[in-house]
Amino acid sequence: MKKILMLGTGGTIASRQTKDGLAPGLTPEDILSYIPAVKNVCEVQTKQVCNLDSTNVTPEHWKMMVKAVEDNYAYYDGFVICHGTDTLAYTAAALSYMIQNSAKPIVVTGAQKPINMDVTDAKTNLLDSFIYAADDDSQGINLVFDGKVIVGTRAKKEHAKSYNAFSSINFPYLAVIQDGILVRYIPEIPCRHAVKFYYDMKDSVYVLKLIPGMKPDILSYLFEHYDCLVIESFGVGGIPQTLVQEFYQEMEKWSGKGKFVVMTTQVANEGSNMTVYEVGKKVKQDFNMIEAYDMTLEAVITKLMWLMGREEQNMQKAFYTQINHDILFTKRG
Repeated sequence: MKKILMLGTGGTIASRQTKDGLAPGLTPEDILSYIPAVKNVCEVQTKQVCNLDSTNVTPEHWKMMVKAVEDNYAYYDGFVICHGTDTLAYTAAALSYMIQNSAKPIVVTGAQKPINMDVTDAKTNLLDSFIYAADDDSQGINLVFDGKVIVGTRAKKEHAKSYNAFSSINFPYLAVIQDGILVRYIPEIPCRHAVKFYYDMKDSVYVLKLIPGMKPDILSYLFEHYDCLVIESFGVGGIPQTLVQEFYQEMEKWSGKGKFVVMTTQVANEGSNMTVYEVGKKVKQDFNMIEAYDMTLEAVITKLMWLMGREEQNMQKAFYTQINHDILFTKRG
């Protein structure tokens, strides 16, 4: 049987009811005790990495998860990370950049209801995660939730309460797990290089969500205080006329000083393309702007943190280099 290490980080799946609301309180051993059927799937050992509501997850906690995997990588056939759902997509994306070329599966999962409740999705999600982690063909960083296997860079939480909380954005599900049976839609391509672990993440990133009538004075503050600005624009991407003058001033002021701007969209599916409309095309051409195209916002943010942590010299080329299926379209316009 495969030997899998389960890493506990807290989250709803590990929560207990307190007078102030749900809070993490179950150990990984406690959680595992609720799925006795796992003994028929694989051998499991556990380790507590942290125990917090995922609202409180930071890049420092990602580093702790990476270290736990790296320290134990030689001794296990795969890993299952139990995590809160609120920032689960960020963690899945971050780990996709921080752990690369893993021939062993690293699964992240969680639940919308604590595992100790009578009615919960936690038991199914966790058992499904072990089924996937114990399969011979599984590898890399993926999210398993509600019977779906989602690439780590493609997951997004789209439902706050329902069990089908996560969707795969602009990319098909890798597989599904139905009645304990793994059905693959996309065959895995075996890793050809040795696994790599990365720890340097620079969190000087800010997401500016555009709204109608936004005042331009916010731009000077953001350019001064952050090294990377992700603009979450309308539709396929552009800069409103009310912001154009200030935007051009700031872009010219900070040119060549290690500042980066990436254009993405508020629309979850189908991605950006700044060349379609006048409001986007001229700006893209004038500044050779990086845009996210079909990437999720979570992947954009964590990839930028990782690239800045490496002090990447050619940010545009590096950003457009595909990692764990994170970007498909980079040659538009």
